[in-house]
Amino acid sequence: MSNIFSASEIVELAIEIEKNGRDFYYALIKKSKFPKAQEIFQHLAIEEGRHILAFKDILDIVQKHLPASYAAEYLNYMSGLSDGYIFTQKNTGMTIALKVQSDLQGIEMGISFEKDSIVFYEGMKKAVPTNEHKIINEVIAQEKLHLRQLLDLKKGL
Repeated sequence: MSNIFSASEIVELAIEIEKNGRDFYYALIKKSKFPKAQEIFQHLAIEEGRHILAFKDILDIVQKHLPASYAAEYLNYMSGLSDGYIFTQKNTGMTIALKVQSDLQGIEMGISFEKDSIVFYEGMKKAVPTNEHKIINEVIAQEKLHLRQLLDLKKGL
């Protein structure tokens, strides 16, 4: 990854995160032994697919946009976030899911991925026009709901 991103590149990273999340949850459905876990994973996979569409809409609108006063510092921050976040790399969702040995491990990984996504999307808001923040805030709210669902599922195992 380069050290400098445009707003469109940040949105493209968000799309990749959601694709990997979708693939991860779909793969977990097949591996899970518990119907409740399968149901939650199915729901989460569908939601990640909806997020892909939302971010694609933003990508169609977004233009290179960053106030010069904090552009370099902010872009370095986003670069650091993306470098450390495995779901920004292409086609990693399925690969990671194949290594999952138990429902509990899959749930814990999902919890970690949802937390990372929330942090990334909060940072992403600075790279897109203000009128697109509503969509990103909705995705963040849904990711927080996903996190709660996974935490509840973990308690139920």
